[in-house]
Amino acid sequence: MKNVKVIQTAKDTTDRLTEKESLKLNSHKADGNILEINPSKTFQQIIGFGGAFTESSAYTFYRMSEQKRNEIIEKYFDSEKGLAYSIGRVHIHSCDFALGNYTYVEDNDRELRTFTIEHEKKWTIPFIKEAEKAKGSSIKLLASPWSPPAWMKTNGDMNHGGKLLPECAPLWAKYYTKYIKAARNEGLDIRAITVQNEPAAVQTWDSCIYSAEEERDFLRKHLGPTMEKEGLSDIKIYIWDHNRDIIVNRAKGVLEDAEATKYVYGISNHWYVSEEFCNLTKVHELFPDKHILFSEGCQEGGVHLNSWETGERYGRNMIGDFNNWQEGWLDWNLILDETGGPNHVGNLCDAPIIADTKKDEVIYNSSYYYIGQFSKYIKPGAKRIEVLQQGKSALENAAFVNKDESIVVIVLNETDNEESFNLKYEEESAQYAIPAHGITTFII
Repeated sequence: MKNVKVIQTAKDTTDRLTEKESLKLNSHKADGNILEINPSKTFQQIIGFGGAFTESSAYTFYRMSEQKRNEIIEKYFDSEKGLAYSIGRVHIHSCDFALGNYTYVEDNDRELRTFTIEHEKKWTIPFIKEAEKAKGSSIKLLASPWSPPAWMKTNGDMNHGGKLLPECAPLWAKYYTKYIKAARNEGLDIRAITVQNEPAAVQTWDSCIYSAEEERDFLRKHLGPTMEKEGLSDIKIYIWDHNRDIIVNRAKGVLEDAEATKYVYGISNHWYVSEEFCNLTKVHELFPDKHILFSEGCQEGGVHLNSWETGERYGRNMIGDFNNWQEGWLDWNLILDETGGPNHVGNLCDAPIIADTKKDEVIYNSSYYYIGQFSKYIKPGAKRIEVLQQGKSALENAAFVNKDESIVVIVLNETDNEESFNLKYEEESAQYAIPAHGITTFII
């Protein structure tokens, strides 16, 4: 008879990452809806969970009192009291969630002699350092550019799309390496980059357009060789960094080229527009040696206080992604202020933690707790395992085995009704009822 730890978050209850009474698996005959855990069949390895250290998040962080700052850091990065975040994302100079457009060089500096990341030392780097202190180790970072400097682009503007000028491609490739080296000199643990954030979207903020062929050629002719020449072949390169809807064609457009694919570690993706999780499996089946990473997602349209649908969106997407070969999960802004910003073009959004800078209050959205149902218990190095489902059920699920052999099963109920099922493992089982609009983590 095995004891199963139960942690739950549910709407219209006080359950928020709440430990419930343990289940006891026994040899009673299970029938009806059954989720049978099969740890002998494993899939992808999980690298971790985290969020983005945007300038907006860092600036908001430092507008709070020291007490509240400590709380925010603990609630994300402490392995016991928080969500146990271990990875993060940073933007290479400005993105929309910055206080304005900025770069690391002076205009038309075609030798990059003026290159400096001094701008990041005011808020962003100190924010990361505080997070690492709470975590007790470095945070592995993914770095992404939103746009080259305006003078390197066809439209002469960091915003509103435009393309990289062909003659600036070698210089722009060198820019990535200058950033990585400068960030590492400041003690940041840069492990990976993406070629371009959302390369298929003309945005009113920092953006740059690449077709699949243009991304392939930039990677093959410039970025890949330059990274190797500069001694940065240990940096993992992800392509795409955009939505799931056309990820298959975009992956094929780059990875079917033998010269380009050798520089690519994986494909990163966002959740906007599409929940076609099966497209990730299609990419995996076409390119099984490449790794798939969720690099951004948030609730759009400003702050959504008291919204339960936001948390359920996270839970549904995380289960859908992990069941289709996603290896890690990076949320967007770690924190935003009471407006859902700041954002230099007014593209206000939500975040799991809202910091009310006027009242010095920290507000936890449902998304915070839904992420925690995964991130606190699925450890880096865990592997997804098979779940065999019997009976008709509206419940969604995913299961993992940690390196210490503990098994983590996450079950999501998005319906308006309590849903019962039997959790089965090694010929023993136990029945459990998940509340309406609830998510439950079981640890065997």
